[in-house]
Amino acid sequence: MKNVLFVAVLALVVLVSCSGTGFVSILPDGCKLKAGDLVFRRGNGITSRAVLMADQRGGYSHVGIVVDSCGKMMVVHAVPDEPDYEGDIDRVKMETPEKFFLSVNAKIGEVKRLKGDTATAARAARYAVEVYERGVLFDHDYDDTDTTEMYCCELVEHVYKKAGLSLAGDTRHDILLPGMRLHCILPSDLCDNERLESIISF
Repeated sequence: MKNVLFVAVLALVVLVSCSGTGFVSILPDGCKLKAGDLVFRRGNGITSRAVLMADQRGGYSHVGIVVDSCGKMMVVHAVPDEPDYEGDIDRVKMETPEKFFLSVNAKIGEVKRLKGDTATAARAARYAVEVYERGVLFDHDYDDTDTTEMYCCELVEHVYKKAGLSLAGDTRHDILLPGMRLHCILPSDLCDNERLESIISF
């Protein structure tokens, strides 16, 4: 009887340890990303809900930019509360598109691409890699007048503007939250730009 119980417990441990996190990427298989593409997602957490409440005409709470890292498409984005390891700080990160779109952080998503201007998109992507390599921290003050720290929309606007194209223009929103007054760019300010075309939404 003890042997049977031991085998049953061992089997359960193996099943649990092999099942991983249980989260899967919502990014469709075969989605061909290019440097400079913008990736939007709607998250599940409190921060995502706060962004969506502020951005009532938008459907997304977060944005990143696709970059070419040694021939592999990756996503650079500025994000709070998604540590990669214990003690990790909120910062600009680079990760795979599959990880960016893990179901723990994304309910829906969309990929948008700059119409007919691959040179500007590629430059913006290179600038995003530079921001990542500088180790820029997340901007909890949501102040896009100071680029020593950045939030997600600020990062995308900054690198595209540096590449010669402002996606958000002068659009900023005044948002009042408990204990905070923000003056910032929202995801829809980027997503709704007419220079972008939707590649896929899911």
